[in-house]
Amino acid sequence: MIAACLALGTLFLNLSAAQSFADERPNIIFIFADDLCFDSIAELGNEEVETPNLDRLAREGTSFNHAYNMGSWSGAVCLASRTMLNSGRFVWQAQEIYNQSEQERQEGRWWGEMMKSAGYRTYMTGKWHCRANAEKSFDVVRDTRPGMPKDFPEGYNRPIEGQPDPWSPSDPKWGGFWEGGTHWSEVIANHSDDFFADAAKHDQPAFMYLAFNATHDPRQAPQEYLDKYPAENILVPANYQPLHPYAEEIGCGRKLRDERLAPFPRTEYAVRVHRREYYALLTHMDAMIGRILDSVEASGEADNTWIFFTADHGLAVGQHGLLGKQNPYDHSVRVPFLVKGPGVKAGVRIEEPIYLQDVMPTTLELAKIEKPDHVDFHSVLPLMDGGVTPYPAIYGAYLNLQRSIRTPEHKLIVFPKAQTVELFDMQNDPGEQTDLATNPAMQPIVKHLFEQLQSLQKELGDNLELSGELIGS
Repeated sequence: MIAACLALGTLFLNLSAAQSFADERPNIIFIFADDLCFDSIAELGNEEVETPNLDRLAREGTSFNHAYNMGSWSGAVCLASRTMLNSGRFVWQAQEIYNQSEQERQEGRWWGEMMKSAGYRTYMTGKWHCRANAEKSFDVVRDTRPGMPKDFPEGYNRPIEGQPDPWSPSDPKWGGFWEGGTHWSEVIANHSDDFFADAAKHDQPAFMYLAFNATHDPRQAPQEYLDKYPAENILVPANYQPLHPYAEEIGCGRKLRDERLAPFPRTEYAVRVHRREYYALLTHMDAMIGRILDSVEASGEADNTWIFFTADHGLAVGQHGLLGKQNPYDHSVRVPFLVKGPGVKAGVRIEEPIYLQDVMPTTLELAKIEKPDHVDFHSVLPLMDGGVTPYPAIYGAYLNLQRSIRTPEHKLIVFPKAQTVELFDMQNDPGEQTDLATNPAMQPIVKHLFEQLQSLQKELGDNLELSGELIGS
């Protein structure tokens, strides 16, 4: 049971109910961001951005520094990521059941259904983007949102330096994040207050799925947050390029919606403006997350509550000549992953690689639910006790246009349509700026990683055939 602190400050606390579950099943709060890159939190190294509440969560809990999204069979990477998350299945297995997601839910193979079966009272608000019925997946549901807020022609191919910008990210007239009258990030926080109050009335542990649309475009935030980030003060990323050399061949060219947000070629000015709007929306979301964290503390139930924060994938926002998330670079496949809970060590940074969807079986373990056979991902709890990752290498895929494999030392990227590969030294070149694939001295590593990738393909049911000709063998 979670006791609640309402917005007016009234505290609802039912200690007897809380005690009945304290030793058995903790409360679990899952906070989910959209399009949030791993390096977008101040405490984790971004000196440009203000994220005081996520900083607090990182300081008071444990951070997994290498959490990844496995990939997507769709340009809507959000859809694939969330289907993997709620079904527990790896990417190609999730694709197989995608159209039957509602049947999966009905048969109890869905995250929310499993938590209900363990005696949890379940809550959901925000972005869903799954085929399963959200209203039936949870006991209490408020304002399920589509894949993205309403967009507008004025939000594309902008800004152009020296010309008036047709888009105003703080003007509610556009709707978008203000559709309905209240910014969607604020709606999440408001509903969270209501959820806490409702949970106080029930002698069940609570599971809350709080899914922000932020930081997805169209990136809109109140003006006070935009004012924190003057465009001229925003740094251009070190891996900035006017154009990605294989943009069209990898599916990230002019036909992809996400990439049309900024002009081709990209300019430093356009990148600064887009990153400004990204940071403003992030800082506004952070303030709403602060409200959620404060309610947990005020409830008196913090010692019996686990909080997980992650995102469905990252975002380029001007890196490598790209704007979107449909690419294999760390800025787009790697996400923050923060954990706070009873006995969780404060300020710890874990380097073992995981997938973001590992949060689902982690909560099953906390809820004392035996992991079903259909769940491919793994609990991170053993890693928090010093264990070793079950993923010696991280697999990545996008349509039939990209494949990647990442080890702690290197990343190999394969672009089949472009008939090329890229190799990066992830220890010395984390921004993936220097391609080593043509360096003769690196050919044994290229060959080894390519063969590892092919093995992972077989293991994961990936039917894309990668010819050895791609690496000259």
